[in-house]
Amino acid sequence: MQKSGSWLQLCPTALARFCSRGVGSTSSDTGPVSSFKDKPRTVEDLPHVSFSEMFYRMIFQGFYNRVHELQIYEKRLYGPIYRDGLKSVSVNTPKLLEEIMRINDKFPSRGDMSMWKEYRDMRGFGYGPFTEEGEKWYNLRMVLNKRMLHPKDSVQYGDIINDVVTDFTKRVYYLRQCSPTGDLVTDIANEFYCFSLEGISSILFETRLGCLEKEIPAGTQDFINAIAQMFSNTLAVSLTPKWARQILPYWGRYIAGWEGIFSFAKVLIDKKMEVIQQRVDNHQDVEGEYLTYLLSRTQMSLPDVYGSVTELLLAGVDTTSNTLSWTLHLLSTHPQIQDRLYKEVSMLVPAERIPSAAEVTQMPYLKAVIKEALRMYPVVPINARVMTEKEVTIGGYQFPKNTPFLLCHYAISHDEDTFSEPFTFKPERWLRDGRERPHPFGSIPFGFGVRGCVGRRIAELEMYMVLFRLIRLFEIKPDPTMGELKCISRTVLIPDQPVNLHFVDRGCENTA
Repeated sequence: MQKSGSWLQLCPTALARFCSRGVGSTSSDTGPVSSFKDKPRTVEDLPHVSFSEMFYRMIFQGFYNRVHELQIYEKRLYGPIYRDGLKSVSVNTPKLLEEIMRINDKFPSRGDMSMWKEYRDMRGFGYGPFTEEGEKWYNLRMVLNKRMLHPKDSVQYGDIINDVVTDFTKRVYYLRQCSPTGDLVTDIANEFYCFSLEGISSILFETRLGCLEKEIPAGTQDFINAIAQMFSNTLAVSLTPKWARQILPYWGRYIAGWEGIFSFAKVLIDKKMEVIQQRVDNHQDVEGEYLTYLLSRTQMSLPDVYGSVTELLLAGVDTTSNTLSWTLHLLSTHPQIQDRLYKEVSMLVPAERIPSAAEVTQMPYLKAVIKEALRMYPVVPINARVMTEKEVTIGGYQFPKNTPFLLCHYAISHDEDTFSEPFTFKPERWLRDGRERPHPFGSIPFGFGVRGCVGRRIAELEMYMVLFRLIRLFEIKPDPTMGELKCISRTVLIPDQPVNLHFVDRGCENTA
């Protein structure tokens, strides 16, 4: 593997940028990217990180579980576009991200998903919306998009989600009563996992699992733990050679995580199939929502249903739970912002009434709070895109087909040229009140275009509805016994410790 020098050495261009901009800057203003007009620049002209430098930073500088911080560190060293230690081209400004995302490939490629595919191939499961590629992916997305992606489709699930939210608020009351102070809920992230699992299962499987009861059903916590295990071992597996899989423990843990995820989902899918078959045998109409539609109205094979529904379940649980945890943490440490949100939810819907899906999606500050939490803590801090159809020019550099681009979403959403005080929680920056709004590609937590998140509308609706109800019922306060909360990268961004919060009653026990 070609090296660019020892880990102590920087190319002159990168060193000049580093010295001139200062260590504390996350600005993308490094001067014109395309300064040479006489000759097109190529990937070979980019600043680049050697494999040894990457290895040193990951292992010895401790960036192994802080890959999001590594994005900002390397942005300060190399500027807005450079080649990383694995030969991908990293981009970390909204402008460059937009250039990539607006390239009109009919079948956008997410990049190398071979690790996810490997487990599915081992067990005979089909590929889902995150693992499939090319025309097969396109045809799959056309099927999955129906009844989920369009706003009017997601609104039809409003009553289902509201029922789940009601049960979640009841569980919060129960957990408060069990605490020594009478208002403390410990490890709120795990509670939101149960909420998210109950919500997405109610939509995908058209049945309630009971995740919000006093006693959580057997298997539920195992599924949540399996997600954590799979994600926690993903990076280690990707960086170690295949011959080391039988020596090091990471591969075994990674596969065990997938086993837990798929076995849980498969049981739920099989149960639904039995119900549908019984109705067919009894000559009854087969009606229902999402999974019934996939099983009875499409040509999807059973392995493809297993693969797709499991991926939707996984994404639906992880995205919503992590974002809500960060949102409540931020609100607890910013009481003035929380007060402003409380005023909005109190004024727009009468206290005795549960808000509809249409109403919560029309609340600008509520939506801004969620959007700002997603900016500060993007669920997936890094993503990839491969241009498979043609050569492209990005940032003044020409790249051949099949060049892998690494999209550094965390560095992009903390860019100083795009966001004033990028590490400060400021929901008002997203309001349409006459102020200049940030670059539209400054924060795209659900992706962009045809490869965007298929469950975005439902995830947003779940977050709006539960946040509305929680803020109307409780004042959220931090647990003073906790130390400083930081985030670590477990493929997704998660808190580095359990988040405990005080849910102080606003005196609205009888409120909807």
